[in-house]
Amino acid sequence: MRGDVLESPLPTLDGVAPSRQTLPAAGRWATVLDFLSERHASVGFETWAARMRAGRVVDEAGHRVTPESPYRAGACVYYYREPEEETRVPFAERIIHLDEHLLVADKPHFLAVAPAGRFLRETLLVRLKRSTGLDALAPVHRIDRETAGLVVFSVNPSTRGAYASLFQRREVSKVYEALSVGRPALDLPVTRRSRIVAGEPFFRMKEVDGEPNSETRVELIAEREGGTLYEARPLTGRKHQVRLHLAALGLPVLNDRLYPEALPDTPEDFSAPLKLLAKSLSFRDPLTGRILHFESERGLEGG
Repeated sequence: MRGDVLESPLPTLDGVAPSRQTLPAAGRWATVLDFLSERHASVGFETWAARMRAGRVVDEAGHRVTPESPYRAGACVYYYREPEEETRVPFAERIIHLDEHLLVADKPHFLAVAPAGRFLRETLLVRLKRSTGLDALAPVHRIDRETAGLVVFSVNPSTRGAYASLFQRREVSKVYEALSVGRPALDLPVTRRSRIVAGEPFFRMKEVDGEPNSETRVELIAEREGGTLYEARPLTGRKHQVRLHLAALGLPVLNDRLYPEALPDTPEDFSAPLKLLAKSLSFRDPLTGRILHFESERGLEGG
């Protein structure tokens, strides 16, 4: 155990860290299998039993959990997620900075930052763990799966909080670039302030009346064939903030399937990425006091 972090008895395999499930205190299940089959019903009783018989489920001491293992309230169970086959994202990430505390990656479009839902191996975190061997790697902030650009990772767990707090305290200067075919009669630059809350369906956000909790400054960069390039500087970090604010200004990001309206769910089209890029990040290093500035090597093309 390191600090208050419980060490896993299972290693990271091919970049994939084991999942941990704590058994609730109010246990009404006879066996661990009964609990896991109910809590993770999409996996199913027979699949969990097969994993246990194969030795792929263990407790906090590293002992195998079998289909007959009794339920123990408060115990921890470790296992590897085994999702269905994932579609390979045919674009590569780039590491633009690496030291003993930080890794800064330049993420391609379509790649989720970290495992969630149906995404596991095809995520930036797992790819980076696999290529660097840094099992303690963890993101200190996120950008949308559809968005390309810079993501900062902590290399050293002992200094992780210092860097994560920079984003929490809004002490990081973030610049996005967006390509839009919209060109309304706006006096640019303009600052959009609004209250953003969860919308419907659950994966969309929306603006509502009330005290603003988000702010983005938008200005024109250049006219391009296939669209107009804008710079967006979010001063807050709400989910989908840049996309929602640009759409509200009449400048929807090219190929955005969520804003201003959600389009029907269709198979992934790798030829039509969201034209949004997390272009640069700047902040004062909490350990050295130096100003650090990172720039994405990517660009947005029209079309």
